[in-house]
Amino acid sequence: MIYDNDGASPAQDASQEKLIADHMYRMSLITMLAPPSLSSRLDMTRCMKMCLIHDMAESLVGDITPVDGVPKPEKSRRESSTMDYITETLLGNVGGGNPGREMRHIWQEYEDSRTPESIFVHDVDKIELLLQMAEYEKRGDGRIDLSEFAYVATKLSLPETNEWAEQILRERDEFWGSRLHVQNDQGVDGGVSTDRNEMRNAYYTQNGEARSDND
Repeated sequence: MIYDNDGASPAQDASQEKLIADHMYRMSLITMLAPPSLSSRLDMTRCMKMCLIHDMAESLVGDITPVDGVPKPEKSRRESSTMDYITETLLGNVGGGNPGREMRHIWQEYEDSRTPESIFVHDVDKIELLLQMAEYEKRGDGRIDLSEFAYVATKLSLPETNEWAEQILRERDEFWGSRLHVQNDQGVDGGVSTDRNEMRNAYYTQNGEARSDND
């Protein structure tokens, strides 16, 4: 999800839980738009389930980002423990525990990011972030510049999702082109400050680059 430097979201009227649910639901819809080159070789039902599960832990532990100063191993530990609580303690007696076990397995598949489905869903996560960026900027009528989030377009793995990102960024450029706006000289990295950019890069270098800031 998109947050300002102080941790606030441009969607001030929405709770964090609502923002997380909205993000996951939109991702599940985006997977339904997958072209035949993807839908023919991926388990799309599993992809949609993964979208609806992947950030479930954040509803309790919050959306931990690099600026929070929490190392990735600790972030993973907190989220894993939370998923155990949700799928075992809360859902352990539902349907003989099978739904909870399936959720936990799919969540772990996303975290490991090794299967074709999980790689696609990681890309969809970034695509939804780009959409949020463009939508919030348009909603602010050009008064909000969220270009620091555009860098996720460089982290995509699949050619199909790269095409989606290019289309989003083209439409965003058209929006800003109609207004007086000076793009930051960091290009696709966006208007993020040098200090914050260095902190972000150091975080992923130290802990292993596998996911975007807001995964």
